Amino acid sequence: MQPAVSAARLTAGWVISGFMAAFMLFDVVGKFVKPAPVVDAFVRTGWPIQLSSTVGAILLVCAILYLVPATAVLGAVLLTGYLGGAVATNLRLQNPLLSHTLFPVYFGILIWVGLWLREPRLESIFPLLK
Repeated sequence: MQPAVSAARLTAGWVISGFMAAFMLFDVVGKFVKPAPVVDAFVRTGWPIQLSSTVGAILLVCAILYLVPATAVLGAVLLTGYLGGAVATNLRLQNPLLSHTLFPVYFGILIWVGLWLREPRLESIFPLLK
């Protein structure tokens, strides 16, 4: 049996998760459409632009898994790995730490906070408040 969760907590969790998903889906569209800023970013990072659609497809699958309640934890784990790649790329490029390199970490924290708020069973793993 799933523990009870307040409507406010559930709403907050879905709002945060929705914002995260919207941001990811915006990124997915960019990777498929390939506007100049995306092409420039791929050139700057050293990633071949031919991989843009593949990266977009991977992100899309992870985002969908994150939004489906039955697979949300798997989606969050996969998104965490995806974001780790972004951190590694930014470190390799020696980008500014707080604004660029750690941005995916901030994003990952919000992904997990949103999921933690909407999935009370995670409290047994991440007992943040007692």
